[in-house]
Amino acid sequence: MNPVEGTVLVVGSGTQEYQAYLLRSGALRADLWLLDAAAPTWQSPHLTGATQMDPGDVNALISAARSVAERRKVRGVLCYDEALILPAAQAAEALGLPGPSVTAVRNCRDKHRTRALLRDASLPQPKFALVADLAEAAAAAEWIGYPVVVEPRVPGVLSALGASRGAALVRSAADLADLFADARSAPCPSAPTHRVGILVEEYVEGPGISVDGAVHDGAYAPMFVARKEAGLSPYFEETGHVVDARDPLLDDPTLRWVLARTHRALRITDAVTHTELRLTPRGFVVIAVNGGLGGDLVPYLGGLATGIDPGLVALDVALRTPPDLTPAHARTAGIRFLYPPGHCRVDRVTVPAPDEASGLLRASALADPGAALCLPPHDRLQRYAYVLCTGDTPAECAGRLDEAEAQVRLHGRPLELIPGGRKAS
Repeated sequence: MNPVEGTVLVVGSGTQEYQAYLLRSGALRADLWLLDAAAPTWQSPHLTGATQMDPGDVNALISAARSVAERRKVRGVLCYDEALILPAAQAAEALGLPGPSVTAVRNCRDKHRTRALLRDASLPQPKFALVADLAEAAAAAEWIGYPVVVEPRVPGVLSALGASRGAALVRSAADLADLFADARSAPCPSAPTHRVGILVEEYVEGPGISVDGAVHDGAYAPMFVARKEAGLSPYFEETGHVVDARDPLLDDPTLRWVLARTHRALRITDAVTHTELRLTPRGFVVIAVNGGLGGDLVPYLGGLATGIDPGLVALDVALRTPPDLTPAHARTAGIRFLYPPGHCRVDRVTVPAPDEASGLLRASALADPGAALCLPPHDRLQRYAYVLCTGDTPAECAGRLDEAEAQVRLHGRPLELIPGGRKAS
C-alpha cells in the first residue's frame, strides 16, 4: 500500500455509525483534511486537520479548500456524502484537482438528466415524464399506464444515512394526489423546490439489485452486487441488502454491457458509483445512478464479502490512480434493518452482542430512549435497529440474520398522531 504524498480534502464526514469505515480506510494511505459543518469528534484520529464551515455552500467550500491548498500540497478531493458530491466536484474543478466532473455529477444528481441521456443512448430504463403539477402528472400516468412511480427530480436526502424520500408507487388514479403531494414536499438539495419538478415513471416489476463500481479514465468495473430487500409499500424502503462475492451477476456480460454504456452515456470518467437496477422479464432496467458509493453500509458489506476496500478504491479514484479491485476472499455479508410495527415512543432498544461464531458482526440500536418513531407517510427511515452478519453462502447469511433479528427487542408504547399527522406529546 503506497502512501499518498500530500493532502486529500474530505468534504463532509457523514456519521460514525455509517461512514467511519470509509474515513478510517482513507487515513491508511493519505493525510486527510476534513471540511465539514461541525468540529471533528470521532473523526479526529483519522485526520491531519479540519476546517469548520458549511460544505453545502459552494463558495465557502472553494474558499476553504483554497486556504488549505495555500499551506499544504492538496492532491485531491474525497466525498462519500451523496448530498455533497456536487459541491465537492465544483471545489475540485475550481482548484484544478482530479475527480468526477461537475457535468457527470449533475447527470447523476438530476434524475431527469439521467433519464434523458439514457434515452438518447437507447439504454433500458422505465418510460418517464417530467411534470410540474398534479394535472400534468395525471396525464403522464395515463400515457405511461398505472402503476407508476412518482419521485422528485433531484433526490431528497432525509438524513446523514443518505436515504431519499419522496418516491412512491401509485397503483391507480385514486392514489395519485396524496402521493404526488408527498413527492413534491420532499427536500431537494441543490435545486429550488419550485424549479425541481416531479418525475412520473413506469413501474417495472422484478427484484432490485445495486452495483457499486469504479470508473477510472473512462473504464468502468464493478466491485460487488447487492441484492435488495424492500418493504413499506407504497414507499420504496430498503429493509436489507445481501452481498455475495460469488454472485453470478458480476460476470454477466449483458449486465456489464449495460453498466459500461450507462456510465459512458452519463459522461462519467473518474468516479465511484452506485447503480440501481431491476431484474425484469425484459432484462436489466436502470433505475438510478448515484455518483458515489452506496449508503446503508452496502460498501462495507462488499468489503466483508470480497476483501475489496471501498474506502481505498474511492481514494484512488479521487486521485485518478488505478484502483485495486482484486478480491481477497469470497463469502456473503448481509444487513437487515428493523422497523416498528406501528407508530411508537421508544423506551429502549436492546441488541445482542457481536458473536463471530454465529456470524453476527454488528448489532446497533438506531433509536434513542424517548424517540418518536412514525411509519410512512408520516415520516421516513424510522428504523430502530439493524443486524449485520456474514456467512459462507447467502442461505447461511440469511439464517444468521433471522437469528440475530429475533434477539433484538424494541421496548416502547404506542404513539398517537393528532390530525394533520403531527406527533402527540
